[in-house]
Amino acid sequence: MITGAYAREMARYSRWENSQLKGFLKALPDEELTRNQGAFFGSIMGTANHLLWGDWIWISRFDKGPGPGGGIPESVSICAGLSDWLSLRDTIDDRITRWSETLGDDELTGPFSWYSAAKEEEVTKPYAQCIIHMFNHQTHHRGQLHQMLTEAGSDAPVSDLVFLPEDF
Repeated sequence: MITGAYAREMARYSRWENSQLKGFLKALPDEELTRNQGAFFGSIMGTANHLLWGDWIWISRFDKGPGPGGGIPESVSICAGLSDWLSLRDTIDDRITRWSETLGDDELTGPFSWYSAAKEEEVTKPYAQCIIHMFNHQTHHRGQLHQMLTEAGSDAPVSDLVFLPEDF
């Protein structure tokens, strides 16, 4: 289904996307970051927090490291403000990169199990599918952020994978 090289490329893409996103978020006033825009997670900050929380919960499952605590309802407030978010975003991107560098192809063909608080049960799915899900979840919510940034009068990050710089 996928290879370790795919996961490494997607981790690199995610870091690039997040590095661009950070610049656009820093350029906005706090009122714009927290203004409810009617999105599923409310505001730009709520959505950015949920995106970070999702990455953190999945990488904690994959690398067996510490997770964020709380569930989806608490995900919108994982960081009180942008400065906390910026620091934690770097930490989680570092974890995703380190984890991706350990992946070989053979292990991706097996199952992966975790406890899902959302379903309140143990879940087992193909490991490759779980990895694809993590990266797809990122892309989905960064798309929402792109729209909210544009609606706020901001420019938004370039999100085309084909424009990922080779040296990033």
